[in-house]
Amino acid sequence: MPLIITACAVVLLIILISKFRMNTFISLLIISIFAAICFGIPLNNIAQLLEAGIGGTLGHIALIFGLGAMLGRLVADAGGAQQISMVLIDKFGTTKIQLAVLIASFIIGIAMFFEVGLVLLLPIIFSIAKEMKIAPLYLGIPMTASLLSAHCFLPPHPGPTVIAGEYGANIGTVLLYGIIVAIPTVIIAGLLFPKIVKRIIPNAFERNGNISTLGTTTVFKNEELPSFSISLFTAMLPVILMMGGTISTIVADFINFKGIYILNLIEFIGKPSIAMIISILVAMYTMGIKRNISVKHIMTSCSTAVAAIAMMLLIIGGGGAFKQVLIDGGVGQYISVLFEGSSVSPIILAWCVAAILRISLGSATVAAISTSGLIIPLLSTYDANLALVTLATGAGSTIASHVNDAAFWMVKEYFGLTMKETFFTWTLMSTIQAICGLLFILLLEIFV
Repeated sequence: MPLIITACAVVLLIILISKFRMNTFISLLIISIFAAICFGIPLNNIAQLLEAGIGGTLGHIALIFGLGAMLGRLVADAGGAQQISMVLIDKFGTTKIQLAVLIASFIIGIAMFFEVGLVLLLPIIFSIAKEMKIAPLYLGIPMTASLLSAHCFLPPHPGPTVIAGEYGANIGTVLLYGIIVAIPTVIIAGLLFPKIVKRIIPNAFERNGNISTLGTTTVFKNEELPSFSISLFTAMLPVILMMGGTISTIVADFINFKGIYILNLIEFIGKPSIAMIISILVAMYTMGIKRNISVKHIMTSCSTAVAAIAMMLLIIGGGGAFKQVLIDGGVGQYISVLFEGSSVSPIILAWCVAAILRISLGSATVAAISTSGLIIPLLSTYDANLALVTLATGAGSTIASHVNDAAFWMVKEYFGLTMKETFFTWTLMSTIQAICGLLFILLLEIFV
């Protein structure tokens, strides 16, 4: 019965979002109340349950997510992202242009959320494609592969950050393992896949695309740009600090001595919240004050960034409410009993559940958060690596982006593709990422 109620709730959620075009956050709240009633949760407890789910989820990520958005906006508004892209493309040259776009997009993708990175990079790759007389999609697949991989594997992006918090995984470890998994995954999906799909559907690589709907984008002159080293350092600082904190913890545990002040200090500044606070302060200086940009202008960029993610925060909170209802409704416990004594890995199970929800719901973030409500009770019965379960959930949530995902339509329209071409390029690429991600996670499990 719990699984039937869950399935009905998911179907109803799809209907509300797809057919009735209802806001995702409101839909999640309606479905959460519906499911809670069906699970037999007392009416007097439902409101408190929703508040606990929203508060518990946002409490994990609000600071990291908000500061991450500000950091990305500051780097973009100062021209740092443009500098990183152009320098790498210039260094690699025309013969390795795809690799240059792949690396630049991956670096920028760490600092910026998927939609922001896409809008920022599209004018750059369209300009390069025009100069080189090649189709924008030739560079678009490496770009979107990198951005999607960062979005689903690497903190401070919402999916992996939320899931790490829900599972109790160390965010620094998730970041470290995420980079190890993401690099080969992106190479396959972003560099090898285009060579194959170009033979299958060559017409897609003849489209000129159209980004006029993006409006006027700011293009900086070379003398207006911050230096490459400063831009790269600012964008990568959260990664450096969080990975440093994780490595410090590993070293302290290995030598069985936690009293070394310098290790404790590195571990402290590597905490995700502290790392993001330090990073945003550094970005305010390197991308703003140092370049004679007024504090008022810097704060405007920060405010704009937060305003842009407000709805996403609400959706994540709504996903947290639904997750809490699934947990309190006993769905996860039911699945735990169902798989008791089973040899099925929680990594594979998390990937499968996230993949099913992703295909059904469209949103990778909502799919990942909802998965946690079903998987958390299982984790107490398995000796699972929580960081790898987090990454598996993220990998499953990338699969088969199709018509119920806004990113599908963005890619279709910007690159001027037909429906068939979008399925063969974007949808297939996201599926390859999901499968390769799972395979590399399972491979990594052998060593960690």
